[in-house]
Amino acid sequence: MQQTFEAWITPLMIGGLIIFMCFIIWDLAKKSNAGKFGTIMLFVVLGAGMLGYVIKVVITWLIESGGI
Repeated sequence: MQQTFEAWITPLMIGGLIIFMCFIIWDLAKKSNAGKFGTIMLFVVLGAGMLGYVIKVVITWLIESGGI
């Protein structure tokens, strides 16, 4: 039961954390008057870590499922 709960709740909580971090980046850009280019740069630079994690999860899933 606990393993099933953890298998479902972990991706949901990490997804929620990623959405919250996107909100934080957006709020930071808005409060600092970054403009369009500054906002894009904030999302690219600060979002790179989140993107790396998502890519790692996808690659791990592909390897485990025999897709690669």
